[in-house]
Amino acid sequence: MRYIFIIFSFLLIACSSPHKEYTIQEFMDITSFGGSSFSHDEKSILIRSNESGIYNAYEVDLNTQDLKQLTFSDSNSISPISYFPNDKRFLYRSDQGGNEIWHIYLNNLDGTAVDLTPGVASRSLFLTWANDKKSFFFTSNKRDPKYIDLYEMDIDSFESKLIFQNDDALNIGDISKDKKFLSLSKTYTRDNSDLYIYEFDNKNLNKILFKETDVNHSSAGFSHDSKYLYYVTDLDSEFRYLNKYSIETGEIELVQKEDWDIVQNYFSESGKYRITAINNDSQTEIKIKNTMSGKHLDLPKMPSGNISSINISKSEELMSFYHGSAQSPSDLYFYQIGKKKISRLTSSMNPSIDQGHLGEAKIVRFNSLDGLEIPAIYYQPPQSNRNNKVPALVRVHGGPGGQARVGYRASTQFLVNNGYAVLDINNRGSGGYGKTFQTLDDQAHSKGDLDDCVAAMDWLRSLGHIDGENIGILGGSYGGYMVMAAMAFRPDAFDVGVNIFGVTNWVRTLKSIPPWWEAARESLYKELGNPFTQEDYLYSISPLFHAENIKKPVLVLQGANDPRVLQVESDEMVEAIKKQNVPVEYVVFPDEGHGFSKKKNQITSNETILAFLDKYLLRK
Repeated sequence: MRYIFIIFSFLLIACSSPHKEYTIQEFMDITSFGGSSFSHDEKSILIRSNESGIYNAYEVDLNTQDLKQLTFSDSNSISPISYFPNDKRFLYRSDQGGNEIWHIYLNNLDGTAVDLTPGVASRSLFLTWANDKKSFFFTSNKRDPKYIDLYEMDIDSFESKLIFQNDDALNIGDISKDKKFLSLSKTYTRDNSDLYIYEFDNKNLNKILFKETDVNHSSAGFSHDSKYLYYVTDLDSEFRYLNKYSIETGEIELVQKEDWDIVQNYFSESGKYRITAINNDSQTEIKIKNTMSGKHLDLPKMPSGNISSINISKSEELMSFYHGSAQSPSDLYFYQIGKKKISRLTSSMNPSIDQGHLGEAKIVRFNSLDGLEIPAIYYQPPQSNRNNKVPALVRVHGGPGGQARVGYRASTQFLVNNGYAVLDINNRGSGGYGKTFQTLDDQAHSKGDLDDCVAAMDWLRSLGHIDGENIGILGGSYGGYMVMAAMAFRPDAFDVGVNIFGVTNWVRTLKSIPPWWEAARESLYKELGNPFTQEDYLYSISPLFHAENIKKPVLVLQGANDPRVLQVESDEMVEAIKKQNVPVEYVVFPDEGHGFSKKKNQITSNETILAFLDKYLLRK
């Protein structure tokens, strides 16, 4: 009955106005924004935007709401990090062509830039400013490619010093305000990690929270007085909740528990506000607590959608955040805490696009082949009905352990607007639905998780507005692997496959993971398989070695600079499909990595996907 109501609702929408299809150029005329850093005088906010065709740094004037471009890269994306504490210089991050070897740059007041962390193979990431604002902390593998150490950089001399040598391949967490403590973690599996505190004064590394198996501990920041370490754990729980640990006594106190995972916890400058993000059934729920009064801060009422990336200014009087939905890209908002007025600072949507012609996100659930309930997000083309049945796609997210979430995705809306239904599934092994669900595919990939994809296809066929004879599968990264697994191991299930930089040879991929992933190596091996001791098993789940089974058309998209899924993976997969005389199309982007960041390449990739689907899936 629920699905009949949904179909009826869409029929009413379809009848209310003629449907209009938009080009990918129109969708790419939508601007993406991200990041937010208040200037020292709290008169402007530093953000990133791809308005120029590639991500650059921009500044929003809070008085005039004017947007000013600050960097002018036309080759490598720039992600601004933060203004300086006392002037309008700023730091930003950039790599080369998507290779993920990031450096930290200083952008001077005259617009000139300086690489503060040079080195061909050194990868550096900003961590936080010191409390006295005279230095900042960053991580880097410049000492040894495999180990991520912690450094402190003086902002007068721009000289850095090593302050924690990470020979145990730990994950670096948070630094206390008084610079006495550092939190770290050791990951063994996705659901098993230990928590440590390092004391800078005596150089002691203490394991403080640990269990033998199946408990995850992760740092969530120190209290402002440095007496407590906040952390997230799933001890005796399917979902992660927030505790605090007394550094002096070792006592543990429950701080916050929800019905879903707490995924983020952080504090404003003085600790007055504590911000918590909850992963509520593929959507973000934000809670802000005044730690002095104990009361929650209520934000002004917003349209339906998700609030994210809350940033509170140094004075703790101003707040910025992003708000978006499945039909509306995220925009930056500005709010004076305690006031009623809220200001929208950016406008991302192309005004020529009518949101009524886009697909609404519906959270649905269906049973897999073994009866397991699988959550998913469904996008129905507004023009579809029982008299106008449309083809469909099962989309698989990246990972492993990722999650399909409600939010604007131009590629999805482009397909939906052009007459393709999309079911964005959270197959077993996805995050966000409890630790038991997340581990169901451990060392069982292309088994139950692939069953979930087939069951998703069956669910789509049950809908009266779907052309059940024309259903494809699409995904990127781990989702791309699932596409090729479906093509090789369930060759009769889907009519086409769209593989976007997907793994096809697990032996090579796991042997060639970037050196800076050393901290996650053990966890990856335990989940996927050890390429040095389980080679036969990994061969058995690698589509490349089962290409003789592939019989349906495949499209492959790949970035030449991808450090995670090497181009050779896709090269070999394409050649293997060609040998079967099966239609295969292949596009390589020479200036991209693991994901396509440039608008021109996004346009090409989406045009290519639609043309491929129209050729092999759409029945005229």
